[in-house]
Amino acid sequence: MKTLKIKVCGMRGPENIREVMLASPDYLGYIFYPKSKRFVGETPNPEIFSLVSGSTQKVGVFVNENLEKVRTICANFGLEVAQLHGCESPEYCLALKEGGLQVVKAFSVDEHFDFRQLENYVGAVDYFLFDTKGKLPGGTGQKFNWNLLQNYQLPVPFFLSGGIKPADVEALSVFNHKQLYALDINSGFEINPAEKDIEKVNKFISQIRKSAI
Repeated sequence: MKTLKIKVCGMRGPENIREVMLASPDYLGYIFYPKSKRFVGETPNPEIFSLVSGSTQKVGVFVNENLEKVRTICANFGLEVAQLHGCESPEYCLALKEGGLQVVKAFSVDEHFDFRQLENYVGAVDYFLFDTKGKLPGGTGQKFNWNLLQNYQLPVPFFLSGGIKPADVEALSVFNHKQLYALDINSGFEINPAEKDIEKVNKFISQIRKSAI
């Protein structure tokens, strides 16, 4: 039995972040992809980063961004983790990792996904993130077939993402994979894009931690 880490992603508003932080998520994610409805903006409010403290780590979400820009953004806002949702190569990931960042490389999974393509990333990333395949990078709000992850046999731990909702605690409690490390929650807990329902977030985090999946 293990306690899964929780990442609350797509955050932007200071007051909402302040409230979410009361639940002490393990990670808080900020989206730096301009096409996302949850984009933090070209000049984000510094307060949204300074509100995060303690054991909660700050994650920047990027899609095919210039390597130096990722480094600069992470340094300027004190982000510890870079989450990559584009076509970033193992060499790109390794350059960030060797620069002191934790690296999460996201892949969109469907029935045709070939897990062998991940082999070249072993050693270049800290974690994978498995999401639902859609037409655009980032979340779809829909689940993929979690049973497909039984085909994943590499030693790199992963975040499970894609349409996770408050009602999924029971399903998560019976989903077993030795490399499942964390849950990534976003649109399934929102009132509006980038605005989380605090009651739902708090209850979910509490239930997951009590269940020690």
